[in-house]
Amino acid sequence: MPVPQHVDPKPGDVLVLVGTMKGAFIFRADRDRARWDVGGPYFPGSAVYALAYDGRAGRQRLWAGPHSMHWGALLRSSDDFGRTWTNPESANVKFPEGAGAALQQVWQIAPGRADEPDTLYCGIEPAALFVSRDAGETWSLCEGLWNHPQRARWEPGGGGLCLHTILLDPADLQRIRIAVSTAGMYVSEDGGTSWRPSNQGVRAQFLPDPYPEFGQCVHKVAQSRQRPERMFLQNHWGLYRSDDRGESWIDVANGVPSDFGFAVAIHPENPDSAWIVPLESDLFRCTPEGKLRVYRTRDAGASWQPLGEGLPQHESYQTVLRDALAADPLSPAGVYFGTRSGKVFATADEGEHWTEIADGLPPVVAVKTAVV
Repeated sequence: MPVPQHVDPKPGDVLVLVGTMKGAFIFRADRDRARWDVGGPYFPGSAVYALAYDGRAGRQRLWAGPHSMHWGALLRSSDDFGRTWTNPESANVKFPEGAGAALQQVWQIAPGRADEPDTLYCGIEPAALFVSRDAGETWSLCEGLWNHPQRARWEPGGGGLCLHTILLDPADLQRIRIAVSTAGMYVSEDGGTSWRPSNQGVRAQFLPDPYPEFGQCVHKVAQSRQRPERMFLQNHWGLYRSDDRGESWIDVANGVPSDFGFAVAIHPENPDSAWIVPLESDLFRCTPEGKLRVYRTRDAGASWQPLGEGLPQHESYQTVLRDALAADPLSPAGVYFGTRSGKVFATADEGEHWTEIADGLPPVVAVKTAVV
């Protein structure tokens, strides 16, 4: 088994957490983001779809959701940047007896807002939401979503029936949005007790009704921290923007080579700016024309600019998955993404110039950022 290397972050450093099909890695740089150190591999041989950093209440805690083909999925945490990890004997996120389900995969770990420093949320497969109120010591199933009358008609997408997006409204502790493939988006306005679908205007062209109440194959959703009513959504077919916290959606795919893709990230300060990586059709699922390009909007999706300086532009048929694109909170914003071919790219100027910071990793499935 490979012996992991470790990083030594100091306050103000930038972390890029990378999950792959065969382990996790931690990239560290100072605020100029010119040189990167790498730690890992952690959990070698396990798929790591979910990573998070929790810096609330004086913590410096990393969270990971490795899945072993032999031992299944667990939630594990580290308070020393990966040198040691908790190792529970059994799944700490588990369904109550009688639920008729078992944890298959951890897809998302979301620390709560600053006003709820001991709260965390976890999205899993089969699609369910769990919450912890004691900093991750214990977890409970959000039964309002699990018992929703529409859940029996949710269908799995190509990646399984997974709850992959958790959006915590920064202005309202009671409002939570989640996205499920393929059920669409749901919103709770009472802290998770009750839920309703929120997919008006989002297409599901594989269904008899192309605009159903639920059943959309939503790939990823991003919400502005500065203006929480602004959201961007990358659908199986379609690229959308919402100006009312996801109550309704308008198509903003003008100017992109394909409205199919997986990943979307929103600017940390400018709610009119976002990044996507279009892919050629749901059949091919690779970058169009063999050119690896990130597309950026600065006018809320009215137009999109291709960004490719420093990225391979010849015979580069890449795939960027739903959680493999992220922006850091600095100014100018850094943007990072990983590919299924094991490459990781970074920019410190919002996409104008890109640098490859890793090559030869296992297929990348998750990229998350944090500032220590």
